[in-house]
Amino acid sequence: MKRIIVILLLLSPYTNAQILDRLGRRVEQKVKQKADQKIDQAIDKTLNKAEDSLEGKKKSDNSTNETKRSESKRNESKDEASEVDEVKGEVIVTPVKERFSATSKFDFVPGDKIIAVEDFSQDEIGDFPDKWNTNASAEIMKLSNAEGKWLALTAKGALTPEFMGELPENATIEFDLVTTPNYNYYSSVFQVALAEITEPNDYLKLAIYGGNGALNGALFTLHPQDAGSDKLGRTEIKTFERGVSIISNDQGKISAFTHLNNKVHVAIWKQKTRLRVYLGESKIWDLPRAFNPQTKINSIVFSKGETKPDENYFISNLRVAVGNPDTRNKLLTTGKFSTTGILFNTGSAQIKPESHGTIKQIASILEENPEVKVKVIGHTDNTGNDAANLKLSQERAESVKTYLKEVFKISASRIETDGKGASEPVAQNNDTEGKAQNRRVEFIKL
Repeated sequence: MKRIIVILLLLSPYTNAQILDRLGRRVEQKVKQKADQKIDQAIDKTLNKAEDSLEGKKKSDNSTNETKRSESKRNESKDEASEVDEVKGEVIVTPVKERFSATSKFDFVPGDKIIAVEDFSQDEIGDFPDKWNTNASAEIMKLSNAEGKWLALTAKGALTPEFMGELPENATIEFDLVTTPNYNYYSSVFQVALAEITEPNDYLKLAIYGGNGALNGALFTLHPQDAGSDKLGRTEIKTFERGVSIISNDQGKISAFTHLNNKVHVAIWKQKTRLRVYLGESKIWDLPRAFNPQTKINSIVFSKGETKPDENYFISNLRVAVGNPDTRNKLLTTGKFSTTGILFNTGSAQIKPESHGTIKQIASILEENPEVKVKVIGHTDNTGNDAANLKLSQERAESVKTYLKEVFKISASRIETDGKGASEPVAQNNDTEGKAQNRRVEFIKL
């Protein structure tokens, strides 16, 4: 060490400066290398933890998937009635007994005698439907995520079916409604009006931009986005006589029709002066004095105002029927009750949620009369071949039995099932109304 110091002292000042500069750079490099090593070690440690975590999650996911597959197989073997929902590309199976656990007060009962059915099956894609009228524009479309044909309200204005006729004192109107995902808050609401119309073009007075005119009736609106950041919808209702508003109210924060839940079944129940409106399994309006007793409701009018070009409302599966038959009297007294109010997905034995009220009535009779046993018989229209229809009708009867057992705890020993396919029609199978009458479920007292 002393020799090195002596040599350095004997060197020229220039040489000494060079050596010191080189030593400084070496020290700097060493310090940087040490720091880099420590950083690399920290990164390696973090990556190892991340890999371990991912591996553990993968094993957990695999285990969960195996469990789900096992549970799915067990559920299939139990033959439970269930409903399938699509959420972000995944299929979630929710048993009906869980689906209706919070909706025991759901009381909508579809009308039994069908007045009109409109599914646009007779119309061509791109056309305006033959049995409707409008002051604007609308066209038949196919949707990628919903079966059947849909009428798109593509322009500001009103449209109405011309086949409805005067509604009886007790009637139900149902339809499916879809809106464009992420429908803008500032775009128009969807309006539905029930009114007494005396002149062919009176429906124009109910267009959303034209006010109530001089008509009698009621209207309600729907929108998938309420004010604020919550992804919830809003609705408003009005009743009027000769254009004068009698009742007016609104509510927000509805969860049945939103950006995320942009397809909903709408059900309207008119009983004399009373009006009830349902979205899915939720009752959103119930007005006991919505209509003047002298008002004769004979039209339903759909309308919207200004929207962006790529924002639409779509409607389909319109069903108008005479409401609420005397289920108890028919089953207990005459020993037979037949209903078109239990609805299924097309070509399927999966029961639609709007059927809950009808099945609930049957369940109430069985609960109050524990000695009564019934046979459930399924019937189809003549679409498809006889063998397939027979099998489908039997499966639908079994689904009703399972629903009664799982949701209402009716003993399976009290219920027999059968299916007749299309062999016993009660109407002609040459139009949509006749086919709808033939798609029915019978209950026979044993």
